[in-house]
Amino acid sequence: MSITLLARKQVQALTPYQSARRIGGQGHIWLNANEAAECGTYELDCTRLNRYPECQPPQVVNAYAAYAGVSPEQLLVTRGGDEGIELLIRTFCEPGQDNIVICSPTYGMYAISAETNGVGIIDVPLNAKRQPDVDAIIDKLDNTKLIFLCSPNNPTGDLVDSSDLCRLLDAARDRALVVVDEAYIEFCPEFSQARLLADYPQLVIIRTLSKAFGLAGLRCGFTLATPEVIGLLLKVIPPYPIPEPVAQIAAQALNEQGLALMHTRVAEINQLKHTLGEHLRAHPQVQDVFAANGNYLLVRFSQGAALFARMAKAGIILRDFANRPGLADCIRITIGTQTEMDAVLEVLQQEQ
Repeated sequence: MSITLLARKQVQALTPYQSARRIGGQGHIWLNANEAAECGTYELDCTRLNRYPECQPPQVVNAYAAYAGVSPEQLLVTRGGDEGIELLIRTFCEPGQDNIVICSPTYGMYAISAETNGVGIIDVPLNAKRQPDVDAIIDKLDNTKLIFLCSPNNPTGDLVDSSDLCRLLDAARDRALVVVDEAYIEFCPEFSQARLLADYPQLVIIRTLSKAFGLAGLRCGFTLATPEVIGLLLKVIPPYPIPEPVAQIAAQALNEQGLALMHTRVAEINQLKHTLGEHLRAHPQVQDVFAANGNYLLVRFSQGAALFARMAKAGIILRDFANRPGLADCIRITIGTQTEMDAVLEVLQQEQ
């Protein structure tokens, strides 16, 4: 008998999330994972590595709570935003009974985490304006516990409309949690929905240090919610989720100097993004440049597969989204350094 047959049926049938690292590629310019081009320099004190770490390191909790404008009781530190997603599903969804709602095209880990845990997935695609179809979502609230909205949305870059979000929150009161994934919000902080936490106990916000803070390799994320929700998640989270070195580096990233570095990085990325967008919109092979709210641009080319292949031949690894609903010929370009953006534009110019 194959060992595979001993695994849960959901796991046997599961197709794992195709992360940038799993997809791989051959090249020297990596613009496929929405990573920062650099991470900064940090110090590490190894004298406490013989001790188990704090479940919720206070130096990180307090620093991020102050940064996000919430109380420490409203915050959970997790192993990246992905663990926050997983914990919400495991805490609130009964396997084989409850559902989550996603709005494709969007971040793939919402569905993967639900599948892994035997939870149903209801896909309510984005509407023609690439916004969540609030009326259609409200119609699906029966047996739904979690609604995942990504803002800015990965990969399209669109922001959730606040008035629509409030309408959905009102409808979901006492029925479901609405989770707004703000992994990229530092690139447009004025559009954060965290200000609604005080009025809507069913709202949850996901954050991370992976993008604007340049610490994707650290795997440090945050869940913002009411103390009641945080208390429930603390029942499910493993006893030692945040390694001591992670806590030390995260605390440094959140101090005054670290925050200043992040803001400088964001300003540079936003400027490079603006310049790249202008060049792309003027290119004859570009049909559409999607919303520019993250550290990436999703671009529809007249011949996306050919463009992707030309970039790969030049050693530039991008992310192809042509197999996602409504994204034929669409390529996502992470904003890298000036030199890397120049390399992208050079390949584009070769075909003019």
